[in-house]
Amino acid sequence: MGISSSHTENGIIAVTIDYPPVNAVPARGWFELAGALHKAGEDPDVRVVILRAEGRGFCAGVDLKEIQRDRQALLGANRGCAKAFGAVYDCAVPVIAAVHGFCLGGGVGLVGNADIVVASDDATFGLPEVDRGALGAATHLARLVPQHLMRALYYTAKSISAHELHHHGSVYRVVPREELDAAALEVAREIAKKDPTVIRSAKEAINGIDPQPVHHSYRFEQGFTFELNLTGVSDHARQAFLDGNHARQANDS
Repeated sequence: MGISSSHTENGIIAVTIDYPPVNAVPARGWFELAGALHKAGEDPDVRVVILRAEGRGFCAGVDLKEIQRDRQALLGANRGCAKAFGAVYDCAVPVIAAVHGFCLGGGVGLVGNADIVVASDDATFGLPEVDRGALGAATHLARLVPQHLMRALYYTAKSISAHELHHHGSVYRVVPREELDAAALEVAREIAKKDPTVIRSAKEAINGIDPQPVHHSYRFEQGFTFELNLTGVSDHARQAFLDGNHARQANDS
């Protein structure tokens, strides 16, 4: 459980998120994910990273229960998310996100900064931030959909399917869930065959011409999250969500 890395074949590393039951990542986990991605990129034998997850969905974002228990966890989550999102973007080699099930909040931050996205046909992507009393990752959602659609999804907190993102060109392939790992590995193998020096230079060059300053724009968004927390709005929104989840689970059982 947690963040793990495993060599697959020929310079391909899989970095896996595994925080049952829904991959709501604790503050420490975001920093560990950043470290795993940085370490993979620094390894001269690594040519591609596949970012994947175990369990019901790719990522449900930050661990809201941890934040409600400990106010310091909010600082850790905010800094940790910035580190993890940045590590995907700055990784010296291409990062392929293999997404299944739900990809929410911080999950969108990871995927939006990835180089290539492969998704299962049950994958959905969304930012429920406004319903949780927070703001953030609009920077990364804007890399997946056009501007006005991003705004609509952000304000309404609605999700969008992998097939819709494929239509917009941000998801490279959509496959049945049982084929997701194989599909991501297939793309990784294609890249791994290339000259590693050229691929690393290509990653640096593409980042260098990116019109969006992903590091600065995300930290700007996070400033408003801190303001909302100071007002107390965020505490109430998070607790309402957690109470609603608890009630739904009780009804299901």
